[in-house]
Amino acid sequence: MSQTRTYLDYNATAPLRPEAREAMVRALDTFGNPSSVHAEGRRARAIVEEAREAVAVLVNAKPSEVVFTSGATEANAWAISGALSGQWAAILVSAAEHDSVRGPASHYAALKGIRVNELAVSVDGIADLGQLDAPKDGSLLLALQLANNETGVIQDVARAAALGAEHRFSLHTDAVQAAGRMVVDFRSLGATTLSLSAHKLGGPKGVGALVIRDGYELPALIPGGGQERRRRAGTENVAAIAGFGSAAKAALAELDQMSRVAAMRDGLEAEVVRLTPEAVCIGSDAPRLPNTSCIALPGQAAETLVIKLDLAGIAVSAGAACSSGKVGQSHVLTAMGLAPDIARSAIRVSIGTATTEQDLAAFVAAWNAIGNAGRLAA
Repeated sequence: MSQTRTYLDYNATAPLRPEAREAMVRALDTFGNPSSVHAEGRRARAIVEEAREAVAVLVNAKPSEVVFTSGATEANAWAISGALSGQWAAILVSAAEHDSVRGPASHYAALKGIRVNELAVSVDGIADLGQLDAPKDGSLLLALQLANNETGVIQDVARAAALGAEHRFSLHTDAVQAAGRMVVDFRSLGATTLSLSAHKLGGPKGVGALVIRDGYELPALIPGGGQERRRRAGTENVAAIAGFGSAAKAALAELDQMSRVAAMRDGLEAEVVRLTPEAVCIGSDAPRLPNTSCIALPGQAAETLVIKLDLAGIAVSAGAACSSGKVGQSHVLTAMGLAPDIARSAIRVSIGTATTEQDLAAFVAAWNAIGNAGRLAA
């Protein structure tokens, strides 16, 4: 981190990895169209397929199951767009899903006149899979995020998939925050589709993937060309895909460092509670990503905390980065049933393997000054 700024917002976007930048620059010098059969085209195609292999290895999928997209928002919308073909009579989403899942679910369901139901979550943010025990008729899509972007809470997607196999319903999982921060095994999870985003794990913005289980029928996202096995027409963004593949390799190699990241996060939370005993670490009793803290300071508005920390040189978020500009309480924290004064004051601190103890010390010092300003004035 720089001497003047401390970046603790990895869940919004992780800093671009040097190896991803290098891969992108090399790809920019490869000018062939990956659909062309001449040598220049084959070189571009090789870059795309090498990256596809790396992304597949990251989540233990087959390369043939990985389809590149413009990002996870597109991937999530595509996974849910099966509703337009009359594939499902209902869509079930967890109450803590990201808006890029909730939005298309409501949109496509309205177009087809089908139901969207919510799967309740506990005060720790864990989805109530007991609601899935009743037999289903197979015409249902369940969307269950692997790890929450605001709290880091991890869901039991494998159990949900087992219920899906028993009752013959489809399962989509948004694994955007989980990939590179915990082991993600597409084979073991049992999901029919899984979404990824490059910039959450140190790749470039504007590229992601939808992993589609072999044999699962999903209408083409964009018809019109043969790219991506006729599932998403359009010339591939070779440079971005190259960066994605490089970041996927690096993130996989760093998984053994996540225990150190978790220890740093736990130390940060302990200091926050020591300095401001009224602070609440949300979801701390549930399985969480090792890098994510959702911290509330009752009596302070989350937006105000973010601004004060920013002025102190610390970058954090209030809820999801794509929603931080909105005024209103997080739907995730509301679904968890948290008291309004806690939900309104929650910020997200998210770190990575490049985060240092000095970075966390800078946050703690700023937090202490902000959290105890009223007491000192009194």
